[in-house]
Amino acid sequence: MEILYAFFVAPFVDMASDPIFFSEVVIGGVLTGIMYSLVALGFVLIFKASGVFNFSQGVMVLFAALTLVGLMEHGVPVWLALILTVMVMIALAFAVEWIMLRRLVNQEEIVLFMSTIGLSFVLQGFGETVWGSNVKLLDVGIPNESFEVGGILLNEFDLFAAASGALMVTVLAVFFHYTRMGRALRAVADDHQAALAVGIPLKTIWIMVWSVAGMVGLVAGIMWGAKSGVQFSLSLIALKALPVLILGGFTSVPGAIVGGLIIGVGEKIAEIYWGPLVGGAIENWFAYMLALVFLLFRPQGLFGEKIIERV
Repeated sequence: MEILYAFFVAPFVDMASDPIFFSEVVIGGVLTGIMYSLVALGFVLIFKASGVFNFSQGVMVLFAALTLVGLMEHGVPVWLALILTVMVMIALAFAVEWIMLRRLVNQEEIVLFMSTIGLSFVLQGFGETVWGSNVKLLDVGIPNESFEVGGILLNEFDLFAAASGALMVTVLAVFFHYTRMGRALRAVADDHQAALAVGIPLKTIWIMVWSVAGMVGLVAGIMWGAKSGVQFSLSLIALKALPVLILGGFTSVPGAIVGGLIIGVGEKIAEIYWGPLVGGAIENWFAYMLALVFLLFRPQGLFGEKIIERV
């Protein structure tokens, strides 16, 4: 009876007894969730344009952050380093299309998936060769002061990251659903050959979507790099983005942000209120357990499209 009380009653009593602290935990989870969503957005973009999970997106986040901080270390001003990094990510999109994608049109999805795994190793090795493997500090001038509102402690950097993520999600959602190019992207994801047959330029579509995914990766790299330093473990953030995609749906831009919020808030609450009961570290595996539950009961995610195929 005491065990049941400790797990199912006591945490909720603690939440109600200190609403200000609980609000801080929830807000911290929301802001962390938006950071997860920034990475997940890159996966959604590539999946909507090619129908394949881009395993290299996490390394693209790392590569963009490494390029930016590497240029800044060589004395390039922040604004110019940002422009040059955007150009590098666009050049990467051209290279990926020319070297890899155009040779894999109409191949099985597993072939495209395996090619993105190979791309992740190439990018990681190339980034380490060019910029080195040591941890780098990234400072692009984003304020990082804390302040109180109604007794709740907030951080300027977290709010800036949240605003950036929300703006990016809004722009991409409008782009995919209300523009001609967005509809073309969805058509390419459904059937490469049919898209080519009706005059949709597959080469242009892929270059564009990989360029946008690279810029999304740059924004995510700036936020995560400024928060925890630019290091090669940054590429592992892709592992946390996977549960976000499972919850929100692999084809939904709004789903990426909703999934990130659920994961961010859920893991913070679980760690603070249930963590002490099981020795802590719930935050490390909570997202994957929640994703497993979704796979059992709603495998397409909250906003994903249910796929029915004839066999």
